Amino acid sequence: MLSLGNTYSEEELNEFHERVIKSIPDEKVEYVCELKFDGVAIGIQFEEGKFKRAITRGDGIQGDDVSANVKTIRSLPLRLKDGNYPDKFEIRGEIILPRATFERINEERIDIGETPFANPRNSASGTLKLQDSAEVAKRKLDCFLYALYGENLPFTSHEDALKSASSWGFKISNDRKVCKSIDEVFAFINFWEKKRPELPFDIDGVVIKVNSIAQQNELGFTAKSPRWAISFKYKAESGSSQLLSVDYQVGRTGAITPVANLSPVPLAGTIVKRATLHNEDQIVKLDLHVDDTVFVEKGGEIIPKITGVDLSKRKANSKKVKFIHRCPECNFELVRKEGEAQHYCPNSLACPPQVKGRIEHFTSRKAMNIDGFGTETIDLFVEKKLINNIADIYKLRKEDILSLDRFADKSASNLLDAVEASKKVSFEKVLFAIGIRFVGDTVAKKLARHFGSIDTLMAADATQLMEAPEVGQVIAASIIDFFKDPINLKMIESLRSSGLQFQLSAEDMPVKVSEKLKGISIVISGTFEKHSRDEYKQIIEENGGKNASGVTRKTSFLFAGADAGPSKLEKAKEYGVKIIDEEEFLKMLASS
Repeated sequence: MLSLGNTYSEEELNEFHERVIKSIPDEKVEYVCELKFDGVAIGIQFEEGKFKRAITRGDGIQGDDVSANVKTIRSLPLRLKDGNYPDKFEIRGEIILPRATFERINEERIDIGETPFANPRNSASGTLKLQDSAEVAKRKLDCFLYALYGENLPFTSHEDALKSASSWGFKISNDRKVCKSIDEVFAFINFWEKKRPELPFDIDGVVIKVNSIAQQNELGFTAKSPRWAISFKYKAESGSSQLLSVDYQVGRTGAITPVANLSPVPLAGTIVKRATLHNEDQIVKLDLHVDDTVFVEKGGEIIPKITGVDLSKRKANSKKVKFIHRCPECNFELVRKEGEAQHYCPNSLACPPQVKGRIEHFTSRKAMNIDGFGTETIDLFVEKKLINNIADIYKLRKEDILSLDRFADKSASNLLDAVEASKKVSFEKVLFAIGIRFVGDTVAKKLARHFGSIDTLMAADATQLMEAPEVGQVIAASIIDFFKDPINLKMIESLRSSGLQFQLSAEDMPVKVSEKLKGISIVISGTFEKHSRDEYKQIIEENGGKNASGVTRKTSFLFAGADAGPSKLEKAKEYGVKIIDEEEFLKMLASS
Protein backbone atom coordinates (compact mmCIF):
# COMPACT_ATOMS: atom_id res chain seq x y z
CA MET A 1 0.00 0.00 0.00
CA LEU A 2 1.93 2.98 -1.31
CA SER A 3 1.61 6.54 -0.05
CA LEU A 4 0.66 9.58 -2.08
CA GLY A 5 2.99 12.41 -2.96
CA ASN A 6 1.96 15.70 -1.33
CA THR A 7 1.69 19.19 -2.78
CA TYR A 8 1.06 22.40 -0.90
CA SER A 9 0.85 25.01 -3.66
CA GLU A 10 -0.69 25.62 -7.06
CA GLU A 11 2.79 25.66 -8.61
CA GLU A 12 3.53 22.12 -7.38
CA LEU A 13 0.16 20.86 -8.58
CA ASN A 14 0.73 22.44 -12.01
CA GLU A 15 4.09 20.65 -12.15
CA PHE A 16 2.30 17.33 -11.48
CA HIS A 17 -0.18 18.10 -14.28
CA GLU A 18 2.66 18.94 -16.70
CA ARG A 19 4.38 15.62 -15.93
CA VAL A 20 1.15 13.72 -16.60
CA ILE A 21 0.37 15.30 -19.98
CA LYS A 22 4.03 15.04 -21.02
CA SER A 23 3.98 11.27 -20.28
CA ILE A 24 0.78 10.66 -22.27
CA PRO A 25 0.88 13.22 -25.12
CA ASP A 26 -2.00 13.56 -27.56
CA GLU A 27 -4.48 12.15 -25.04
CA LYS A 28 -7.14 13.97 -23.08
CA VAL A 29 -6.70 13.67 -19.34
CA GLU A 30 -9.54 13.67 -16.82
CA TYR A 31 -8.99 13.82 -13.08
CA VAL A 32 -11.18 12.57 -10.26
CA CYS A 33 -10.97 14.90 -7.26
CA GLU A 34 -11.84 13.43 -3.86
CA LEU A 35 -11.75 14.70 -0.30
CA LYS A 36 -8.63 13.62 1.60
CA PHE A 37 -10.06 12.12 4.78
CA ASP A 38 -7.94 12.57 7.89
CA GLY A 39 -8.10 9.08 9.33
CA VAL A 40 -6.47 5.64 9.29
CA ALA A 41 -5.73 3.94 5.95
CA ILE A 42 -7.25 0.46 5.66
CA GLY A 43 -7.29 -2.36 3.12
CA ILE A 44 -10.36 -4.62 3.28
CA GLN A 45 -10.39 -7.95 1.43
CA PHE A 46 -13.54 -9.61 0.11
CA GLU A 47 -13.99 -13.12 -1.27
CA GLU A 48 -17.17 -14.26 -3.02
CA GLY A 49 -18.93 -11.12 -1.81
CA LYS A 50 -18.09 -11.70 1.87
CA PHE A 51 -15.80 -9.79 4.22
CA LYS A 52 -12.52 -11.69 4.62
CA ARG A 53 -10.13 -9.45 6.59
CA ALA A 54 -9.08 -5.86 7.20
CA ILE A 55 -5.44 -4.75 7.44
CA THR A 56 -4.00 -1.37 8.45
CA ARG A 57 -1.41 0.29 6.24
CA GLY A 58 1.42 -0.28 8.72
CA ASP A 59 4.73 0.35 6.98
CA GLY A 60 3.16 -0.11 3.55
CA ILE A 61 4.17 -3.78 3.34
CA GLN A 62 3.01 -5.26 6.63
CA GLY A 63 0.12 -3.96 8.73
CA ASP A 64 -2.07 -5.13 11.59
CA ASP A 65 -5.06 -7.41 11.19
CA VAL A 66 -7.93 -5.43 12.74
CA SER A 67 -10.76 -7.47 11.23
CA ALA A 68 -12.73 -7.94 14.45
CA ASN A 69 -12.79 -4.20 15.12
CA VAL A 70 -13.50 -3.15 11.53
CA LYS A 71 -16.49 -5.51 11.49
CA THR A 72 -18.14 -3.22 14.06
CA ILE A 73 -18.34 -0.32 11.56
CA ARG A 74 -22.00 -0.16 10.62
CA SER A 75 -21.48 1.56 7.28
CA LEU A 76 -19.27 -1.31 6.06
CA PRO A 77 -21.16 -4.25 4.51
CA LEU A 78 -19.97 -7.70 5.58
CA ARG A 79 -21.88 -9.27 2.69
CA LEU A 80 -22.27 -7.41 -0.59
CA LYS A 81 -25.49 -6.73 -2.43
CA ASP A 82 -26.08 -8.60 -5.67
CA GLY A 83 -23.79 -7.36 -8.40
CA ASN A 84 -21.06 -8.17 -10.88
CA TYR A 85 -18.20 -8.07 -8.41
CA PRO A 86 -14.96 -10.09 -8.72
CA ASP A 87 -14.49 -13.28 -6.70
CA LYS A 88 -11.54 -11.69 -4.91
CA PHE A 89 -10.66 -8.04 -4.51
CA GLU A 90 -9.44 -5.48 -2.01
CA ILE A 91 -11.13 -2.16 -1.36
CA ARG A 92 -9.14 0.57 0.35
CA GLY A 93 -10.21 3.64 2.22
CA GLU A 94 -9.96 5.61 5.41
CA ILE A 95 -11.41 4.86 8.82
CA ILE A 96 -12.55 8.06 10.48
CA LEU A 97 -14.17 9.28 13.67
CA PRO A 98 -16.87 11.94 13.26
CA ARG A 99 -16.23 15.11 15.25
CA ALA A 100 -19.31 14.75 17.46
CA THR A 101 -18.23 11.23 18.49
CA PHE A 102 -14.68 12.45 19.07
CA GLU A 103 -15.90 15.14 21.45
CA ARG A 104 -18.03 12.60 23.36
CA ILE A 105 -15.06 10.21 23.74
CA ASN A 106 -12.85 13.02 25.02
CA GLU A 107 -15.46 14.01 27.59
CA GLU A 108 -15.50 10.40 28.80
CA ARG A 109 -11.67 10.24 28.93
CA ILE A 110 -11.50 13.45 30.95
CA ASP A 111 -14.20 12.06 33.24
CA ILE A 112 -12.09 9.02 34.20
CA GLY A 113 -8.89 11.03 34.55
CA GLU A 114 -7.28 10.15 31.22
CA THR A 115 -5.63 12.59 28.82
CA PRO A 116 -8.01 13.50 25.96
CA PHE A 117 -7.09 12.55 22.40
CA ALA A 118 -5.47 15.37 20.42
CA ASN A 119 -7.61 14.88 17.31
CA PRO A 120 -10.11 12.47 15.70
CA ARG A 121 -7.37 10.75 13.65
CA ASN A 122 -5.43 9.75 16.79
CA SER A 123 -8.66 8.66 18.42
CA ALA A 124 -9.59 6.46 15.41
CA SER A 125 -6.12 4.92 15.40
CA GLY A 126 -6.25 4.22 19.14
CA THR A 127 -9.73 2.74 18.84
CA LEU A 128 -8.62 0.27 16.14
CA LYS A 129 -5.95 -1.06 18.52
CA LEU A 130 -8.39 -1.83 21.35
CA GLN A 131 -8.70 -5.47 22.40
CA ASP A 132 -12.43 -5.19 23.14
CA SER A 133 -14.56 -5.07 19.98
CA ALA A 134 -17.63 -4.22 22.05
CA GLU A 135 -15.90 -1.02 23.19
CA VAL A 136 -14.88 -0.30 19.57
CA ALA A 137 -18.52 -0.64 18.51
CA LYS A 138 -19.54 1.96 21.12
CA ARG A 139 -17.13 4.49 19.63
CA LYS A 140 -19.00 4.39 16.29
CA LEU A 141 -16.16 4.54 13.81
CA ASP A 142 -17.05 5.24 10.19
CA CYS A 143 -15.21 4.73 6.92
CA PHE A 144 -15.13 6.06 3.38
CA LEU A 145 -13.76 3.79 0.66
CA TYR A 146 -12.06 5.10 -2.45
CA ALA A 147 -10.05 2.50 -4.41
CA LEU A 148 -10.49 -1.03 -5.76
CA TYR A 149 -7.60 -3.46 -6.33
CA GLY A 150 -7.58 -6.94 -7.85
CA GLU A 151 -6.84 -8.94 -10.96
CA ASN A 152 -8.77 -8.26 -14.16
CA LEU A 153 -11.16 -5.71 -12.68
CA PRO A 154 -13.83 -4.86 -15.28
CA PHE A 155 -13.46 -1.05 -15.22
CA THR A 156 -12.06 1.44 -17.69
CA SER A 157 -12.09 4.38 -15.29
CA HIS A 158 -11.67 5.10 -11.60
CA GLU A 159 -15.07 6.82 -11.50
CA ASP A 160 -16.79 3.70 -12.91
CA ALA A 161 -15.09 1.58 -10.24
CA LEU A 162 -16.38 3.89 -7.48
CA LYS A 163 -19.92 3.83 -8.88
CA SER A 164 -19.86 0.01 -8.97
CA ALA A 165 -18.47 -0.20 -5.43
CA SER A 166 -21.28 2.08 -4.26
CA SER A 167 -23.89 -0.17 -5.93
CA TRP A 168 -22.46 -3.21 -4.08
CA GLY A 169 -23.13 -1.47 -0.76
CA PHE A 170 -19.84 0.29 0.04
CA LYS A 171 -19.85 3.81 1.46
CA ILE A 172 -18.33 6.01 -1.23
CA SER A 173 -18.24 9.77 -0.75
CA ASN A 174 -20.48 11.73 -3.10
CA ASP A 175 -18.29 14.79 -2.55
CA ARG A 176 -16.10 14.05 -5.56
CA LYS A 177 -15.94 15.38 -9.08
CA VAL A 178 -14.64 14.33 -12.48
CA CYS A 179 -12.62 17.33 -13.71
CA LYS A 180 -11.82 17.81 -17.39
CA SER A 181 -9.14 20.44 -16.82
CA ILE A 182 -6.63 21.55 -14.21
CA ASP A 183 -8.68 24.72 -13.72
CA GLU A 184 -11.64 22.61 -12.61
CA VAL A 185 -9.31 20.82 -10.19
CA PHE A 186 -8.29 24.15 -8.62
CA ALA A 187 -11.93 25.21 -8.40
CA PHE A 188 -12.73 21.99 -6.48
CA ILE A 189 -9.79 22.54 -4.11
CA ASN A 190 -10.77 26.15 -3.41
CA PHE A 191 -14.42 25.26 -2.88
CA TRP A 192 -13.68 22.65 -0.21
CA GLU A 193 -11.06 24.75 1.53
CA LYS A 194 -13.89 27.13 2.44
CA LYS A 195 -16.55 24.47 3.03
CA ARG A 196 -14.56 21.93 5.07
CA PRO A 197 -15.48 23.41 8.50
CA GLU A 198 -19.10 22.47 7.68
CA LEU A 199 -18.27 18.76 7.27
CA PRO A 200 -19.04 16.47 10.25
CA PHE A 201 -15.56 14.92 9.95
CA ASP A 202 -12.00 16.11 9.29
CA ILE A 203 -10.32 16.42 5.91
CA ASP A 204 -6.82 17.78 5.38
CA GLY A 205 -6.81 18.23 1.62
CA VAL A 206 -7.92 16.88 -1.76
CA VAL A 207 -6.71 13.80 -3.66
CA ILE A 208 -6.34 14.13 -7.42
CA LYS A 209 -6.31 10.92 -9.53
CA VAL A 210 -6.08 10.32 -13.27
CA ASN A 211 -9.49 8.86 -14.14
CA SER A 212 -8.53 6.48 -16.99
CA ILE A 213 -7.27 3.07 -15.80
CA ALA A 214 -5.29 2.65 -19.05
CA GLN A 215 -3.56 5.98 -18.46
CA GLN A 216 -2.88 5.01 -14.84
CA ASN A 217 -1.16 1.84 -16.04
CA GLU A 218 0.86 3.81 -18.58
CA LEU A 219 2.01 6.35 -15.98
CA GLY A 220 2.93 3.63 -13.46
CA PHE A 221 4.57 4.06 -10.08
CA THR A 222 7.70 5.29 -8.38
CA ALA A 223 9.16 3.24 -5.53
CA LYS A 224 6.94 5.09 -3.05
CA SER A 225 3.87 6.42 -4.83
CA PRO A 226 1.75 6.29 -8.00
CA ARG A 227 2.66 8.74 -10.76
CA TRP A 228 -1.04 9.14 -11.62
CA ALA A 229 -2.23 10.49 -8.25
CA ILE A 230 -1.24 13.20 -5.82
CA SER A 231 -2.68 14.95 -2.79
CA PHE A 232 -3.08 18.67 -2.30
CA LYS A 233 -2.83 19.37 1.42
CA TYR A 234 -4.44 22.38 2.99
CA LYS A 235 -2.27 24.37 5.32
CA ALA A 236 -3.45 24.14 8.91
CA GLU A 237 -5.26 27.39 9.58
CA SER A 238 -3.13 29.37 11.98
CA GLY A 239 -2.93 32.85 13.36
CA SER A 240 -0.97 34.91 15.83
CA SER A 241 -2.29 36.15 19.13
CA GLN A 242 -1.07 37.61 22.38
CA LEU A 243 -0.71 35.42 25.47
CA LEU A 244 -2.56 37.38 28.16
CA SER A 245 -2.32 34.94 31.06
CA VAL A 246 -2.45 31.28 32.03
CA ASP A 247 -5.24 29.75 34.14
CA TYR A 248 -5.13 26.37 35.85
CA GLN A 249 -8.19 24.13 35.85
CA VAL A 250 -8.78 21.39 38.44
CA GLY A 251 -10.58 18.27 37.24
CA ARG A 252 -12.68 15.73 39.13
CA THR A 253 -9.66 13.49 39.67
CA GLY A 254 -7.50 16.44 40.79
CA ALA A 255 -5.63 16.69 37.48
CA ILE A 256 -4.33 20.21 36.81
CA THR A 257 -4.62 21.51 33.24
CA PRO A 258 -3.02 24.83 32.24
CA VAL A 259 -5.08 26.92 29.81
CA ALA A 260 -3.75 29.92 27.90
CA ASN A 261 -5.92 33.06 27.72
CA LEU A 262 -5.39 34.77 24.36
CA SER A 263 -6.40 37.93 22.61
CA PRO A 264 -9.24 36.88 20.25
CA VAL A 265 -8.09 35.32 16.95
CA PRO A 266 -10.37 33.94 14.17
CA LEU A 267 -9.55 30.32 13.25
CA ALA A 268 -11.47 27.77 11.14
CA GLY A 269 -14.76 29.65 11.46
CA THR A 270 -14.60 30.36 15.20
CA ILE A 271 -13.11 33.02 17.48
CA VAL A 272 -10.42 31.45 19.65
CA LYS A 273 -9.74 33.02 23.05
CA ARG A 274 -8.30 30.04 24.93
CA ALA A 275 -5.91 27.18 24.13
CA THR A 276 -4.88 24.16 26.14
CA LEU A 277 -1.25 23.89 27.23
CA HIS A 278 -1.68 20.29 28.46
CA ASN A 279 0.97 20.20 31.21
CA GLU A 280 4.17 21.73 32.62
CA ASP A 281 6.39 20.00 30.04
CA GLN A 282 4.55 21.77 27.20
CA ILE A 283 5.01 25.18 28.86
CA VAL A 284 8.74 24.53 29.30
CA LYS A 285 9.09 23.27 25.73
CA LEU A 286 7.49 26.43 24.32
CA ASP A 287 9.44 28.68 26.74
CA LEU A 288 6.33 30.84 27.19
CA HIS A 289 6.41 34.37 28.58
CA VAL A 290 3.39 36.52 29.46
CA ASP A 291 2.57 38.97 26.62
CA ASP A 292 4.37 36.76 24.07
CA THR A 293 3.07 36.81 20.51
CA VAL A 294 2.19 33.16 19.93
CA PHE A 295 1.21 31.11 16.89
CA VAL A 296 -2.10 29.30 17.31
CA GLU A 297 -3.55 26.42 15.30
CA LYS A 298 -6.62 24.30 15.63
CA GLY A 299 -5.24 20.79 16.10
CA GLY A 300 -7.44 18.44 14.08
CA GLU A 301 -9.60 21.52 13.37
CA ILE A 302 -11.05 21.20 16.88
CA ILE A 303 -8.66 21.79 19.78
CA PRO A 304 -6.84 25.15 19.69
CA LYS A 305 -3.16 24.79 20.52
CA ILE A 306 -0.10 27.04 20.72
CA THR A 307 2.55 25.82 18.26
CA GLY A 308 5.29 28.38 18.84
CA VAL A 309 6.41 31.84 19.91
CA ASP A 310 7.47 34.81 17.78
CA LEU A 311 10.67 35.60 19.67
CA SER A 312 11.29 38.71 17.56
CA LYS A 313 8.28 40.33 19.26
CA ARG A 314 9.11 39.29 22.84
CA LYS A 315 9.08 42.29 25.16
CA ALA A 316 12.08 43.11 27.32
CA ASN A 317 11.72 41.98 30.92
CA SER A 318 8.64 39.85 30.13
CA LYS A 319 7.87 37.33 32.85
CA LYS A 320 8.41 33.64 32.18
CA VAL A 321 5.33 31.44 32.65
CA LYS A 322 6.05 29.17 35.58
CA PHE A 323 3.88 26.20 36.40
CA ILE A 324 2.14 26.47 39.76
CA HIS A 325 3.11 24.31 42.73
CA ARG A 326 -0.07 24.76 44.76
CA CYS A 327 -3.68 24.07 43.85
CA PRO A 328 -5.40 27.25 42.58
CA GLU A 329 -8.60 26.24 44.41
CA CYS A 330 -7.50 24.94 47.82
CA ASN A 331 -3.78 25.88 48.01
CA PHE A 332 -2.72 22.26 48.62
CA GLU A 333 0.77 21.38 47.35
CA LEU A 334 0.55 19.60 43.99
CA VAL A 335 2.09 16.19 43.31
CA ARG A 336 3.40 14.64 40.10
CA LYS A 337 3.72 10.86 40.04
CA GLU A 338 6.73 9.28 38.42
CA GLY A 339 6.13 8.52 34.76
CA GLU A 340 3.11 10.85 34.50
CA ALA A 341 2.97 14.21 32.73
CA GLN A 342 0.22 15.82 34.81
CA HIS A 343 0.28 17.34 38.27
CA TYR A 344 -2.50 16.51 40.74
CA CYS A 345 -4.04 18.10 43.78
CA PRO A 346 -4.12 15.38 46.48
CA ASN A 347 -6.74 17.22 48.58
CA SER A 348 -9.60 15.15 47.19
CA LEU A 349 -11.71 15.52 50.34
CA ALA A 350 -11.94 19.32 50.43
CA CYS A 351 -10.84 20.76 47.08
CA PRO A 352 -14.12 22.32 45.77
CA PRO A 353 -13.81 21.41 42.03
CA GLN A 354 -12.95 17.83 42.96
CA VAL A 355 -15.84 17.54 45.42
CA LYS A 356 -18.32 19.04 42.94
CA GLY A 357 -16.86 17.07 40.04
CA ARG A 358 -17.23 13.73 41.83
CA ILE A 359 -20.84 14.52 42.76
CA GLU A 360 -21.60 15.52 39.18
CA HIS A 361 -19.99 12.30 37.92
CA PHE A 362 -21.80 10.15 40.51
CA THR A 363 -25.24 11.55 39.70
CA SER A 364 -24.75 11.58 35.91
CA ARG A 365 -26.92 9.58 33.50
CA LYS A 366 -24.24 6.94 32.79
CA ALA A 367 -23.64 6.43 36.51
CA MET A 368 -26.42 6.64 39.15
CA ASN A 369 -28.74 8.66 36.88
CA ILE A 370 -30.16 10.87 39.66
CA ASP A 371 -32.31 13.46 37.94
CA GLY A 372 -32.21 17.00 39.32
CA PHE A 373 -28.52 17.23 40.16
CA GLY A 374 -27.48 19.88 37.67
CA THR A 375 -24.32 21.97 38.05
CA GLU A 376 -26.13 24.85 39.79
CA THR A 377 -27.86 22.52 42.25
CA ILE A 378 -24.59 20.77 43.10
CA ASP A 379 -22.84 24.13 43.58
CA LEU A 380 -25.63 25.24 45.92
CA PHE A 381 -25.66 22.03 47.98
CA VAL A 382 -21.87 22.11 48.42
CA GLU A 383 -21.76 25.83 49.28
CA LYS A 384 -24.53 25.39 51.86
CA LYS A 385 -22.65 22.33 53.21
CA LEU A 386 -25.63 20.02 52.71
CA ILE A 387 -23.35 17.70 50.73
CA ASN A 388 -19.60 17.26 51.29
CA ASN A 389 -19.20 13.92 49.47
CA ILE A 390 -21.26 11.50 47.40
CA ALA A 391 -22.42 9.54 50.46
CA ASP A 392 -24.13 12.69 51.80
CA ILE A 393 -26.58 12.55 48.88
CA TYR A 394 -28.40 9.74 50.70
CA LYS A 395 -28.58 11.75 53.93
CA LEU A 396 -30.46 14.70 52.41
CA ARG A 397 -33.66 15.66 54.25
CA LYS A 398 -36.62 17.40 52.75
CA GLU A 399 -36.60 20.20 55.32
CA ASP A 400 -32.95 20.97 54.48
CA ILE A 401 -33.71 21.17 50.77
CA LEU A 402 -36.77 23.38 51.32
CA SER A 403 -34.59 25.84 53.22
CA LEU A 404 -32.92 26.71 49.89
CA ASP A 405 -34.42 29.44 47.71
CA ARG A 406 -34.53 27.39 44.51
CA PHE A 407 -36.69 24.54 45.87
CA ALA A 408 -40.41 24.17 46.45
CA ASP A 409 -42.23 21.17 47.92
CA LYS A 410 -42.71 19.40 44.56
CA SER A 411 -39.12 19.85 43.31
CA ALA A 412 -37.70 18.72 46.65
CA SER A 413 -39.92 15.60 46.61
CA ASN A 414 -38.90 14.80 43.01
CA LEU A 415 -35.23 15.07 43.89
CA LEU A 416 -35.55 12.77 46.90
CA ASP A 417 -37.59 10.28 44.83
CA ALA A 418 -34.78 10.19 42.26
CA VAL A 419 -32.24 9.62 45.04
CA GLU A 420 -34.32 6.75 46.41
CA ALA A 421 -34.74 5.19 42.94
CA SER A 422 -30.96 5.20 42.43
CA LYS A 423 -30.59 2.59 45.17
CA LYS A 424 -31.77 0.02 42.63
CA VAL A 425 -29.01 0.88 40.12
CA SER A 426 -26.86 -2.17 39.29
CA PHE A 427 -23.47 -2.85 40.92
CA GLU A 428 -21.53 -2.22 37.70
CA LYS A 429 -22.92 1.31 37.49
CA VAL A 430 -22.29 1.94 41.18
CA LEU A 431 -18.69 0.84 40.64
CA PHE A 432 -18.33 3.32 37.77
CA ALA A 433 -20.06 6.05 39.80
CA ILE A 434 -17.72 5.96 42.81
CA GLY A 435 -15.02 7.39 40.56
CA ILE A 436 -11.94 5.16 40.62
CA ARG A 437 -9.36 6.78 38.35
CA PHE A 438 -9.07 5.07 34.93
CA VAL A 439 -12.17 2.92 35.61
CA GLY A 440 -14.67 3.97 32.94
CA ASP A 441 -18.09 2.42 32.44
CA THR A 442 -16.77 -0.45 30.28
CA VAL A 443 -13.99 -1.43 32.71
CA ALA A 444 -16.43 -1.13 35.63
CA LYS A 445 -18.80 -3.54 33.92
CA LYS A 446 -16.03 -6.07 33.32
CA LEU A 447 -14.74 -5.75 36.88
CA ALA A 448 -18.24 -6.22 38.29
CA ARG A 449 -18.84 -9.35 36.23
CA HIS A 450 -15.39 -10.74 36.95
CA PHE A 451 -15.38 -10.25 40.73
CA GLY A 452 -19.13 -10.25 41.47
CA SER A 453 -18.98 -7.96 44.53
CA ILE A 454 -17.18 -4.94 45.95
CA ASP A 455 -15.73 -7.08 48.76
CA THR A 456 -14.09 -9.54 46.37
CA LEU A 457 -12.76 -6.64 44.31
CA MET A 458 -11.30 -4.88 47.36
CA ALA A 459 -9.55 -8.08 48.46
CA ALA A 460 -7.88 -8.68 45.07
CA ASP A 461 -4.17 -8.13 44.63
CA ALA A 462 -2.53 -6.76 41.47
CA THR A 463 -2.14 -10.19 39.82
CA GLN A 464 -5.79 -11.08 40.46
CA LEU A 465 -6.96 -7.69 39.20
CA MET A 466 -5.01 -8.11 35.95
CA GLU A 467 -6.79 -11.38 35.31
CA ALA A 468 -9.95 -9.35 34.72
CA PRO A 469 -10.59 -8.33 31.09
CA GLU A 470 -9.07 -4.98 30.04
CA VAL A 471 -7.23 -4.48 33.33
CA GLY A 472 -3.51 -3.78 33.06
CA GLN A 473 -0.91 -2.54 35.51
CA VAL A 474 -2.06 1.10 35.49
CA ILE A 475 -5.71 0.32 36.21
CA ALA A 476 -4.80 -2.35 38.77
CA ALA A 477 -2.54 0.10 40.65
CA SER A 478 -5.27 2.75 40.59
CA ILE A 479 -7.84 0.33 42.06
CA ILE A 480 -5.45 -0.75 44.83
CA ASP A 481 -4.64 2.89 45.68
CA PHE A 482 -8.34 3.75 45.81
CA PHE A 483 -9.19 0.98 48.29
CA LYS A 484 -6.13 1.74 50.43
CA ASP A 485 -7.57 5.16 51.29
CA PRO A 486 -9.58 4.99 54.56
CA ILE A 487 -11.72 7.93 53.38
CA ASN A 488 -12.85 5.89 50.35
CA LEU A 489 -13.53 2.82 52.51
CA LYS A 490 -15.65 4.93 54.88
CA MET A 491 -17.55 6.36 51.90
CA ILE A 492 -18.28 2.87 50.53
CA GLU A 493 -19.56 1.64 53.88
CA SER A 494 -21.81 4.69 54.14
CA LEU A 495 -23.20 4.03 50.65
CA ARG A 496 -23.68 0.36 51.50
CA SER A 497 -25.63 1.23 54.65
CA SER A 498 -27.79 3.56 52.53
CA GLY A 499 -28.86 0.55 50.45
CA LEU A 500 -26.78 0.80 47.25
CA GLN A 501 -26.00 -2.34 45.25
CA PHE A 502 -22.46 -3.61 45.88
CA GLN A 503 -23.01 -7.11 44.53
CA LEU A 504 -23.94 -8.33 41.09
CA SER A 505 -27.58 -9.41 40.96
CA ALA A 506 -28.64 -12.77 39.51
CA GLU A 507 -30.02 -11.04 36.40
CA ASP A 508 -26.70 -9.32 35.71
CA MET A 509 -24.56 -12.43 36.22
CA PRO A 510 -23.17 -14.05 33.04
CA VAL A 511 -25.33 -16.97 31.88
CA LYS A 512 -23.79 -20.30 32.91
CA VAL A 513 -24.03 -22.94 30.18
CA SER A 514 -21.78 -25.50 31.86
CA GLU A 515 -18.81 -25.99 34.20
CA LYS A 516 -16.67 -27.56 31.45
CA LEU A 517 -13.91 -24.96 31.90
CA LYS A 518 -14.15 -24.57 35.67
CA GLY A 519 -10.76 -23.83 37.22
CA ILE A 520 -9.18 -23.13 33.84
CA SER A 521 -7.47 -19.76 33.30
CA ILE A 522 -7.30 -18.81 29.62
CA VAL A 523 -5.49 -16.00 27.85
CA ILE A 524 -6.98 -15.28 24.44
CA SER A 525 -5.09 -13.41 21.73
CA GLY A 526 -5.39 -12.80 18.00
CA THR A 527 -8.30 -13.07 15.56
CA PHE A 528 -10.48 -16.07 14.74
CA GLU A 529 -12.65 -17.49 11.95
CA LYS A 530 -15.65 -19.04 13.74
CA HIS A 531 -16.29 -16.39 16.41
CA SER A 532 -14.96 -12.97 17.39
CA ARG A 533 -12.58 -12.70 20.34
CA ASP A 534 -15.34 -11.16 22.47
CA GLU A 535 -17.67 -14.04 21.63
CA TYR A 536 -14.99 -16.53 22.68
CA LYS A 537 -14.47 -14.65 25.95
CA GLN A 538 -18.19 -14.93 26.60
CA ILE A 539 -18.12 -18.66 25.74
CA ILE A 540 -15.25 -19.15 28.22
CA GLU A 541 -17.18 -17.39 31.00
CA GLU A 542 -20.42 -19.21 30.19
CA ASN A 543 -18.60 -22.51 30.58
CA GLY A 544 -17.03 -21.64 33.91
CA GLY A 545 -13.60 -20.57 32.68
CA LYS A 546 -11.67 -17.46 33.60
CA ASN A 547 -10.44 -14.90 31.05
CA ALA A 548 -6.97 -13.68 32.04
CA SER A 549 -5.30 -10.65 30.44
CA GLY A 550 -1.65 -11.71 30.71
CA VAL A 551 0.26 -14.99 30.50
CA THR A 552 1.67 -16.10 33.88
CA ARG A 553 2.88 -19.43 35.24
CA LYS A 554 -0.68 -19.98 36.51
CA THR A 555 -2.20 -19.68 33.00
CA SER A 556 -3.81 -22.96 31.90
CA PHE A 557 -3.28 -22.26 28.21
CA LEU A 558 -2.94 -19.57 25.59
CA PHE A 559 -5.80 -19.62 23.07
CA ALA A 560 -4.04 -18.13 20.03
CA GLY A 561 -5.63 -17.01 16.78
CA ALA A 562 -4.14 -15.29 13.74
CA ASP A 563 -1.75 -12.45 14.64
CA ALA A 564 -1.62 -13.42 18.31
CA GLY A 565 0.48 -11.04 20.39
CA PRO A 566 4.21 -11.90 20.04
CA SER A 567 4.90 -11.11 23.71
CA LYS A 568 2.11 -13.46 24.83
CA LEU A 569 3.44 -16.26 22.61
CA GLU A 570 6.96 -15.71 23.91
CA LYS A 571 5.85 -15.78 27.56
CA ALA A 572 3.78 -18.93 26.96
CA LYS A 573 6.87 -20.70 25.59
CA GLU A 574 9.03 -19.36 28.42
CA TYR A 575 6.61 -20.58 31.12
CA GLY A 576 5.75 -23.84 29.36
CA VAL A 577 2.11 -22.81 28.92
CA LYS A 578 0.30 -24.86 26.27
CA ILE A 579 -0.74 -22.95 23.12
CA ILE A 580 -3.92 -24.10 21.37
CA ASP A 581 -5.65 -22.87 18.21
CA GLU A 582 -9.31 -22.38 17.40
CA GLU A 583 -9.88 -25.94 16.20
CA GLU A 584 -8.31 -27.43 19.34
CA PHE A 585 -10.36 -25.17 21.60
CA LEU A 586 -13.66 -26.09 19.97
CA LYS A 587 -12.79 -29.81 20.09
CA MET A 588 -11.87 -29.49 23.76
CA LEU A 589 -15.14 -27.69 24.50
CA ALA A 590 -17.17 -30.31 22.62
CA SER A 591 -15.45 -33.30 24.26
CA SER A 592 -15.27 -31.95 27.82
